[in-house]
Amino acid sequence: MTEIIESYVAVGPLAEALDDVRRSAQQLLAEVTTPPKALRIRAGDVCLELEWTGPTDVYGVQDSSDAAPRPARRTADPACDSPPAGGGHVHFCSPTVGTFYRSPQPGAVPFVAEGDQVRRGQQIGIVEAMKLMIPLEAEFDGQLARVLVEDNTPVEFGARLFAFVPEPAG
Repeated sequence: MTEIIESYVAVGPLAEALDDVRRSAQQLLAEVTTPPKALRIRAGDVCLELEWTGPTDVYGVQDSSDAAPRPARRTADPACDSPPAGGGHVHFCSPTVGTFYRSPQPGAVPFVAEGDQVRRGQQIGIVEAMKLMIPLEAEFDGQLARVLVEDNTPVEFGARLFAFVPEPAG
């Protein structure tokens, strides 16, 4: 994280937005013990994305023992790791404390609805933390079984947000 890949000088409202993002990123990085694997900042529609490896990764775990093994990201929250009654679902958990949103703006159509097919990398929600909008992206292909949290709801780190039925491997 010592290399600057692209840099430019912004002016006006964009410069103010980038300054806010920079300050928020510096504050977040000062509070963590390990540096992120990747940091991406976009100017258009201002987006900050941080990625860690290892035990700080926060996505769901396959809870069906008879299914083919899948890579899973684990969370420090045992509630996200424990299988629900009925089994077979993979849970997508909140990567941070913040406010969960199902759509890009108030009144807009949600990113996904129960029963929708999702693809790996598809945006499925947002968590707002410290004025940063953190896009939530599916980690695998599958069907959204349930939305577990209402729109515009405060969530904790590791809180279950969605239950998915993953597509079979192969």
